[in-house]
Amino acid sequence: MFTGTHTALVTPFRHGTVDESALERLIKAQIRGGVDGIVPVGTTGESPTLDMAEHIRVIELAVKFARGKVKVMAGTGGNSTHEAIHLTRAAEETGADASLQVAPYYNKPTQEGLFQHFHAIARATRLPIILYSIPGRCGVEIAVDTVHRLAHDCVNIIGIKEAGGTPERVSQLRASLGDKFTILSGDDSLTLPFMAVGAQGVISVASNVAPKEVATMVRWFARGRADLALRQHQHLYPLFKDLFIETNPIPVKAALAMMGMMEEEYRLPLVRMSARHRTVLKTTLKRCGLLK
Repeated sequence: MFTGTHTALVTPFRHGTVDESALERLIKAQIRGGVDGIVPVGTTGESPTLDMAEHIRVIELAVKFARGKVKVMAGTGGNSTHEAIHLTRAAEETGADASLQVAPYYNKPTQEGLFQHFHAIARATRLPIILYSIPGRCGVEIAVDTVHRLAHDCVNIIGIKEAGGTPERVSQLRASLGDKFTILSGDDSLTLPFMAVGAQGVISVASNVAPKEVATMVRWFARGRADLALRQHQHLYPLFKDLFIETNPIPVKAALAMMGMMEEEYRLPLVRMSARHRTVLKTTLKRCGLLK
């Protein structure tokens, strides 16, 4: 099962290349913080600007640094089925535990196209697959009926990261797919509402900077302590909000740099955040006890 808290890792850069030492520090911090898994080279990991060799190398490093202490769900999706299959097979060879497959973006396939895309990837690997529906970025939603077809036809399609923004979608997915299918929130601010109607955790951006705090919130709710989970959500909500004050992963990388975890470096077309937003984010990090 891939329930609980899984951190959508940033990819640290230094002088234009992947900063392997900073990535190791980040992953060790996740392990100490008690997360259940890490997700390298997703959207938060700036996967669109990594070349194929870098993409695979980051997955290899994540597996190496995780050392079996947390699960590694490798981001290996794409808008080319051929490339997604290539990356997924590479992730399997490196020892990843699962694959996160985002809906193809920009080319906006039909639901039948989505079905055929994910079906082909599932047939090409033994890895468990978590689908990723995020219509705000991809321009297309993986329909509930399509998810149902895929889960029925492909035994290794076992879950979905849901970032459609409404608890109703979670209710619909749970009603259609039953209790064994894993549903994870794709939005930190909606983790508790989603879990209240059937989700079982989160793939989190915020846990890059607050792994212990996010993991504790999720575990409290899962163990029936909704009161404590709500209190933690309220404490962290300003962080959840301000980590998206500009396009992800700009704010979370800025926050990690403020915390001394890595250099604040991006690849174009992403750029450093504005001075005004930087001040807001720094204040929020201090309010949440993450920065002195």
